[in-house]
Amino acid sequence: MKRLAVGRLVLGLLLAEGGSGCHHAQHHAEARPRFEVTTAIKRDIEITHPYVCQIRSVQHIEVRALEGGYLRDVLVDEGEAVHRGQALFQITPTLYQAEVARASAEMQHAEVEFRNTQLLRTGNVVSPNELALAQATLSEATAQRQVAQAHLQFSRIEAPFDGIVGRLMARRGSLLEQGDLITVLADNSQMWVYFNVSESEYLAYRRTHGVNDPVPVRLRMANDEMYPHPGTIQTIEADFNNETGTIAFRAGFPNRENVLRHGETGEILTTSALPGALLIPQKATYTVLDKTFVFVVGQDNVVRAREITVGESMPHQYVVMTGLREGEHVLIEGLRRVRDGDAITSNLRNPDEVFAELNRLLAE
Repeated sequence: MKRLAVGRLVLGLLLAEGGSGCHHAQHHAEARPRFEVTTAIKRDIEITHPYVCQIRSVQHIEVRALEGGYLRDVLVDEGEAVHRGQALFQITPTLYQAEVARASAEMQHAEVEFRNTQLLRTGNVVSPNELALAQATLSEATAQRQVAQAHLQFSRIEAPFDGIVGRLMARRGSLLEQGDLITVLADNSQMWVYFNVSESEYLAYRRTHGVNDPVPVRLRMANDEMYPHPGTIQTIEADFNNETGTIAFRAGFPNRENVLRHGETGEILTTSALPGALLIPQKATYTVLDKTFVFVVGQDNVVRAREITVGESMPHQYVVMTGLREGEHVLIEGLRRVRDGDAITSNLRNPDEVFAELNRLLAE
């Protein structure tokens, strides 16, 4: 009986120690911090690149006085739409009308002299040289009359194309000299939009597109609204700017509603396809100096710091070029509370749910 009691006591102590050990292991596991983890996934995506742009009219010219004189008539107003050939301004034509009248009289006199010389030459009264001289005098008088008529025509300034009149720099009664600026005229039926692209982006563009490929682009206006009509890249300038390291692209946009005006600014948005891009949330990364790292969570729930290379950046997402494989788990919570080699309890979340939640936060 005494031996039986001792055996029971020993067995009880052993069971107590075993129970205590299990409880300690369970308590140690529960003591591990619990953090959210997600999976690096591959998706076919489109990357949007914004570029600051300058909006220009397809034609934008200065309207200047072709002749000097008093500005007699201003036939248009600022901001008025005009048509090709429509009269815009009239400079006092009196002097030019007088020049036309004098040149016309001189031409008539030369015509009479030429006809008389022709008759005399028919009667062999004058030499062929005298007839040729009369012909030359008539030609000179005719040319002088044409010059006078051109001066008279230049006193009336007409629109060279359909467009919109800009600010008037001279008013009725102003004394103008030849070449003085009167206004500007803009053809806004189509707009040219210029934006600068870096050398690396230019080379990436040329790998997939020809110089004259009509690549579609969009325009975000200064009020952050999207312009309703898409545009296309039309041409690329010949030279890079050595000071900025960029080259200018030109996109064309229709302007049927006349919303866009010369001198506006905005953002050109281009898109490029990235098939099979490896994506992780931006909040899964941290930087040390100029390097980017993530905490990779292994099957043993131990976090390991790993350097990665980021290719493209999107709202709340990074495209990983090197350093990570599809399906690996990365820490997205508590990055400042763990160190390399720490053991954690993983709360694995679906990456699509994580990205959807981040997009909702961005929309708010």
